[in-house]
Parts: sequence; structure tokens; C-alpha cells
Amino acid sequence: MTSTLTVTLLGIVFIAVLGFLGRRKPTGDLSEWTHGGRQFGAMTMWFLQAGEVFTTFTFLGMAGLAFSGGVAALYALPYIPLAYIGLYFLAPIIWRRAHERGHLTQADFLADFYGSKLLGLIAAIIGVVFLLPYLQLQITGLGLAVQLATGDQTSSTVSMIIAFVLVIAFVLWSGIRGVATTSYFKDAIMLVVLLVLVIAIPAHFTGGIGATFHKIMVTHPDMLKVHAGKYDSVWFFSSMVASVLGVLFMTFPHQWPALLSAKSSKAVRRNYVFLPIYSIALALPMIIGFTALIVLPKGSKSNAALLTLVQQAFPGWFIGVVVVATAATAMVPAAGLLIGMSSLIARNIARTRSQRSQFMVNQGAVVGVTTLALAMAIARPDLLANLLLLTYSGLDQLIPAIGLALLTRKLVGVWPVMAGLLVGELVVIWLTFGNAYSGHINVGLVALVPNIIVLLAGTVLERTLRGTKQENVPQLPEAEVEPKSVVAGV
Repeated sequence: MTSTLTVTLLGIVFIAVLGFLGRRKPTGDLSEWTHGGRQFGAMTMWFLQAGEVFTTFTFLGMAGLAFSGGVAALYALPYIPLAYIGLYFLAPIIWRRAHERGHLTQADFLADFYGSKLLGLIAAIIGVVFLLPYLQLQITGLGLAVQLATGDQTSSTVSMIIAFVLVIAFVLWSGIRGVATTSYFKDAIMLVVLLVLVIAIPAHFTGGIGATFHKIMVTHPDMLKVHAGKYDSVWFFSSMVASVLGVLFMTFPHQWPALLSAKSSKAVRRNYVFLPIYSIALALPMIIGFTALIVLPKGSKSNAALLTLVQQAFPGWFIGVVVVATAATAMVPAAGLLIGMSSLIARNIARTRSQRSQFMVNQGAVVGVTTLALAMAIARPDLLANLLLLTYSGLDQLIPAIGLALLTRKLVGVWPVMAGLLVGELVVIWLTFGNAYSGHINVGLVALVPNIIVLLAGTVLERTLRGTKQENVPQLPEAEVEPKSVVAGV
């Protein structure tokens, strides 16, 4: 066994051990398992929510996007701070209402506000279906990292199986407290590794960060501006807007457990003051991606750019440390995804009667969902690749429903909301897979237009029909309507 693989496997086991240590006491209560009894302070919440920002997609993908798209990758820097400015005001509203009404999931929030379990069911199904490829991405990303580092597909498969069997185990054992414990280690090792890489890789290959960008100005000047092509200015701004709206309106179901775990609305608000600072770290893998522009030949796989440079510049044991950081960015977000998905299945899809059976369904869902994603990652790693395009665009269709539910009173009925949501999802699927769209505007934004149009048209129709029914109700002559007090006295 190579030093790289040895360090990798030891790191994966260590992450799982931290997850097991997160448990405080046995519980069969879904609320305690999902939200930690709503007792987390601002610091724990910070690590939980920061962990949602950095996944294998951002760790490897941001370097890859800088390598293939240049400064277009910078769209990822402003959208998180912009969204968190809005969440500073909106998140406490969600927390207070969920605390008062006993909400555990995003679907609970929607079902309660609109008075419709059917809407809750639809939202839950959409959440599980569109998060499944995101979960598979974490598994595939870990396998890709091990394969690139060791050059062995068998080691990659074994590492994926070990890592995610351990993820299932510590999530079942510790719930969100295990995710919180592993988040501390994940963020620490990831930031340390990125700081080392962002200094050492440019220094090794080009003479430093300044020299890297000087060479890019000479050899790839078009990569230092948002240029025509796939990653043009339309793609840049529409992707940023779609991402801002998606985060701002909490469209990702796995965002909710971390938010609702806060012990107070003050802790929620304080968290959103400091969280934007963390997004600055997204620039670090981008610098490595720019270095790859100088070093790697044209046509190299973009998602492999960071690890390819690491292989060329560092000894085996440190490559293993980098792979452990990559594994952490896969295992910890995957654990958060599992909590969000399994609670939707137990709470809003299966809808069991007793608390015990609800918890058992939840535990079974953790095993089932992970097994499915792991099997697909091993057997058909590219089968759900296109579905990843639907994750963001599909979940963005929940924006009108959640946005309206944040208001103090109901302005729109449930049927227009459901109709708009379903139309939006159909448009996303058609544009993504029907070869009906070749533009660069984010598909989620395009689909939001018919979503909102149908919602407004449905609202007008509903109110018109309601007014017509009221006009057709026969009214008794005024003289025939006796006061209740008189009737009572007969």
C-alpha cells in the first residue's frame, strides 16, 4: 500500500471517528437527531453552514472552472455574501416560525403556511430527487481524488465504499451533532491545505502568484476577462443571480437543519454577519486553477487540475493529506445532505403515525439513499451527471413558494403556487434534456418566468371564481333574517 493511500484511509477513518464522538446521548426523537434539540450557538452554526459552502465541487470544481473559464469562476465569490445579507433579515423569520410551529423540514414550513400536505409532499419529493445527484457528486468526487492520487481504480472504489459506509454509520449514530463535530476538522484541514497549495504551487511552477498572472496576461489574456463563449457575461451574471436567489430563499432542503438547529434568532442573525468572510476562501482554489493554465496542456480534464499539480509538486504523504481534505469536503457535506433528505422522506413523504416509526423510516432512508447514490457512483458514474444541472435550476423553482410564505399573510392560494411550481419544473427538464435551449442564461431563471406567470394567472382565476361563487349565493331578504338573540329567546 502506498503512503498516499495509507494516509487517505487513515484520514477517512479519523473523520468518521469524529462523527461518532459527536453523539451526546441515545435518541429516538427526530427533532433531536435532525436539529440537535435546537441548542447550537453561533459558532457551531457557523461551521455547519460554512460546511455547506465547501464541497468537492468547490474544492476541485472551482480550480477546474478557473482552468476552463478564467475569471468567469469569480461569479462564485459575490453570490454568498449577497444572499447572506438578505438572510440576516429573513432567516430569523424562518427560525421563529419553525420554532413556534414545530417545523423540522422545508416541506413542513410550506405545508403549514399554505395549509396543504400535498404541497409539502411535492416539495419533499422535489427536494429528494434534485439532491440525489448532488449526493452522488460528493461520492464521485472522493473517488476521483483517490484515483488521481493513486492511479488505481480499485483503490478509488474501495475508498468510496469505506468512506460512505462510515458516513452512514456516524450519521445514524450522531445525527446533526456528528456533522457539526466533523465540520470543525473539515474546515480546518481544508483551509490549511489550500493555504499551503496556493503558496507552494505557484512558487513551484511559475515563481509565485504574481508571476502566474503575469504569464497569463502574456499567454492567455482572454482568460482574465469574461469573454465570449460558454462562460460569457450572460452566463456569469445569470449564474450569480440564480445562485443568490437559491441561497437567499433557502431552496436547498439541507440548508434547513443547520438553520433550525440554532438556539435563538439572535444566534442566527449573528451567524450571517460573519459567514460572508468565509466565502473569500473560494478564491484560493481559483488561483491554483489559473496556475494550471500555465502548466497543464490544453484539453486536460478541468476537475483534475488541482490534484494533477499536487501530484507533480509534492511527496506521496502530502498528496494523501490533500486527498483527506478532499474526502472531508465530500463526507461532511454528504452527511448534511443525508440529514436533509432522510428527514423529508420520514416527515413529509412516508408520513408515519408514531414518532418511533417516523424515526425508523428516517434511519432506513439514510441507508437507502446513500446505498443508491454509492451504487450509481460505482456502476454508472456519468448516468446522473446531467441531472446535476437540475439540482440548482430545479430547486430554484421553489423561490416563489418560499418567498410568499415569508410574508405575514397569505396573498396567494395553494393551487396557483403548486401549478407554477410544476410548470417551472417541467420547463427546467425540457430545456435541460430536450435540446430546446442553447442560450447562456441560467435555465433556472428562464423557468422562473413561466412559473411566476402561471402563479399570477392562477391567482387571478382563483379570485375571479371565488367572487363569482359569492355573487351566486342566494341572499335572504333582510326582514327574514332574525337576530340570534331573538331566536334564542323563542
